[in-house]
Amino acid sequence: MVSLDRFETFRAVVDCGSLSAAADTLGQTRAVVSFNLKRLEAELGVSLLSRSTRRMALTDAGERFYQRCVKVLDEARLAIDDARAEHGELRGSLRVTTTQEYGLRQLVPALQAFARLHPALQVQLSTSSLHADLIGERFDVAIRRGRLEDSTHHAVQLASFEVLAVASPACLAALGEPPPTDLESLERLQNLGHSRLADSLPWQVRAPDGALRSYRGPRHPMLLADNAAALRAFALDGLGIAVLPDWLVQADLRCGALQRLLADHGFPLQGVHAVYPPTRHLPSKVRAFIDFLKTRLGHPDAG
Repeated sequence: MVSLDRFETFRAVVDCGSLSAAADTLGQTRAVVSFNLKRLEAELGVSLLSRSTRRMALTDAGERFYQRCVKVLDEARLAIDDARAEHGELRGSLRVTTTQEYGLRQLVPALQAFARLHPALQVQLSTSSLHADLIGERFDVAIRRGRLEDSTHHAVQLASFEVLAVASPACLAALGEPPPTDLESLERLQNLGHSRLADSLPWQVRAPDGALRSYRGPRHPMLLADNAAALRAFALDGLGIAVLPDWLVQADLRCGALQRLLADHGFPLQGVHAVYPPTRHLPSKVRAFIDFLKTRLGHPDAG
């Protein structure tokens, strides 16, 4: 009988695109992955992959087998997951990915509380400024902020947060003019920009008179960064005005290290979403984690 472990190896090789990448994902050596793949082909009596020195591609038989292999593995995981859920205890592993700044500030405390509730479940957190490939990198769920890209993945909104225009007292003192009081002056003076926000701008901001105005970001940013934590550090150092999430700067505002600008303007609320691969049945560990985060992040004092 063909081992499901070899199904898993084959799927990892296809999803990751190479033996080496599959070995890293599976926590095995390249030699072990290669051996299991060859054994699988020998047991099936067909070649699943055509290999050359530069590339690897599915054969026709491999393409058909891959589609069924994915279904078999997903069904097997769900069967195991459902059986374990009967005992009320989550087991196995839960792989989660998010950005570094959100992970450290918001998700790590939540994961600590979730892990205490489910000690038999191994939780693995990966952080990156780039969006991970959930299927190829075998993540169960991603926590993403802001506007979601069009995708075949499923998404659940967990919470929302405000974005605030902020600057340090030293920065404001060095402006040589009054602090900005409208979006036009903010865009002109703001010189710290988030490079990954360009695709989501402009934002419709509600002005004090109730009218909607377009915010397009800084006109000529002196410093650009791909994460909010770096922009916060620049702002604290007096290098400019930044627009940052409230959960990142609340402590700085309380102690006076940063000051809020345009407090009478309403920037659009930003969403926090749990994103997970499409599946007929949501695994109980993912469902439990999402439900936990909806309570925890929707009510920050919970847990």
